[in-house]
Amino acid sequence: MLQNNVLKGVFLVALGATTYGMLATFVKIAYSEGYTTAEVTTAQFILGIIGILLINAFQKVKNKNNVVKASTKNIVSLMTAGTSLGMTSLFYYLAVKYIPVSIGIVLLMQTVWMGVLLEMILEKKLPSKQKVIAVFIVLIGTVLATNILNNEINLDWRGLAWGIMAAASFTTTMFTANRVATEISSAQRSLYMLLGGAVIVFSFAFATQVTPFNLEIFMKWGIVLSLFGTIIPPLLMNAGFPLTGIGLGSIVSALELPVSVMMAYVLLNEKVIFTQWVGIVLIILAIIIMNVNFNRKK
Repeated sequence: MLQNNVLKGVFLVALGATTYGMLATFVKIAYSEGYTTAEVTTAQFILGIIGILLINAFQKVKNKNNVVKASTKNIVSLMTAGTSLGMTSLFYYLAVKYIPVSIGIVLLMQTVWMGVLLEMILEKKLPSKQKVIAVFIVLIGTVLATNILNNEINLDWRGLAWGIMAAASFTTTMFTANRVATEISSAQRSLYMLLGGAVIVFSFAFATQVTPFNLEIFMKWGIVLSLFGTIIPPLLMNAGFPLTGIGLGSIVSALELPVSVMMAYVLLNEKVIFTQWVGIVLIILAIIIMNVNFNRKK
């Protein structure tokens, strides 16, 4: 029975990571059709909030009085934490506007070493040798995966900068998401974090959208983006991680990286050479090293 639960968790986390890995390719296609970053993110968050509201309403009816309601403190904390979620979407989508999706997802994966650095600062202690080794492998893998040593490749510095900023904000999101208001349901937590992220997204849209807002984005790409970026991945991962545990779940969620690169290769015809695949494998290896307990007794 326990083994079945673990397998179920692996399936849920894998499906969630795979779904999220497809997201950037859809954003890139939306850009090619003339939609702006403001239109893409606004449509995703509005429809995402509506979807999560419906899920919360369904849970409330199904569980009736068993649902723990969020307090005012919970709401404020989650909305504050959610601002980093909005920043992650904005920065990541701005990154893939200037650089290939296959490079953007590699930059987003810099959360591996950023997480180690943040943990060191917050807990005021040096990371383990295992984590240090993983960080070095990530950095080597990044050099290979971005093909940055190839003099023929001219990567736009704006895309690189936005990609690193997306990784930094995503690191903040991961740290806060697992520590804030954990006593309430994942659907409620997702809702209030989305509302906090929406404040950032809507402010960005108001400041940057100089042309009339194209409402066609809601039907053309909004539904797809909200499902693949805002609704399905967090629900599947929140359901899967308790069954797999953080270590195994983190390893399985690394599927997001090859899926994103493969989607860009197939649908966007992005060129991905052998050394880039080697770099991607190294980054996944680093995630495995960070999450496997090598000292565990049989």
